[in-house]
Amino acid sequence: MQVMLVAVRGPAPARLTGMSASGPGEQRRQRLRDARLYLVSGVPGSPPDPGRLPDLVRAAAAGGVEIFQLREKRYGDEQLTAVAHAVRALLIVNDRPEVALEAGAAGVHVGQDDMAVAEVRELVGPDMLVGLSTHTPGEIDDADPALVDYIGVGPVHETPTKAGRPAVGTGLVRYAAQHARVPFFAIGGIDASNLAEVTEAGAERVVVLRAIADAADPERAASELSGLLAGTRGR
Repeated sequence: MQVMLVAVRGPAPARLTGMSASGPGEQRRQRLRDARLYLVSGVPGSPPDPGRLPDLVRAAAAGGVEIFQLREKRYGDEQLTAVAHAVRALLIVNDRPEVALEAGAAGVHVGQDDMAVAEVRELVGPDMLVGLSTHTPGEIDDADPALVDYIGVGPVHETPTKAGRPAVGTGLVRYAAQHARVPFFAIGGIDASNLAEVTEAGAERVVVLRAIADAADPERAASELSGLLAGTRGR
């Protein structure tokens, strides 16, 4: 099973100039709209171990993960590209659009303090997916469907992967469910024990890291989350 960036059902992003209805960009966006469960990595621990990534991705995909993003800022560009080539499922690259292009990824994800999304879109063209992190109602409102394909909303709970960033709680998830103009997914400290909180707030899709990557059985952990999310379809 191949995993790619796809993370939310919701209003379709605006079609960009030059994109055909049957081209790779539209196919990626359809998969984006259909997906529910998104895994983000670096592998926990120090130093990072890229050798673990293929096994983790295969197990997560078998359990129902539909998206995989490599978020490991400690890798150099060459190492990051090599890992992306080794694991075909690593189709979303965090923060480095040039590496995403070099690796043949399906998309790139940036934060509010990274390269501006207009610059990212100009660099990667119309067929690559572009994701954006959001942490406030204003940032959700400002996400332009002509440039951004999806947004992350969080962190819902405090998480060591975003040390120092305060939790936004489920209130921002509710705001996104009502106001987001592109597909959104909740992120930040989400696992099987608290997933119901975010789905009740209106999220149909989530991003996880430790809930799968730290699990003794990543495939089983992914399968449990995927099963819980299945009940949100068409809600």
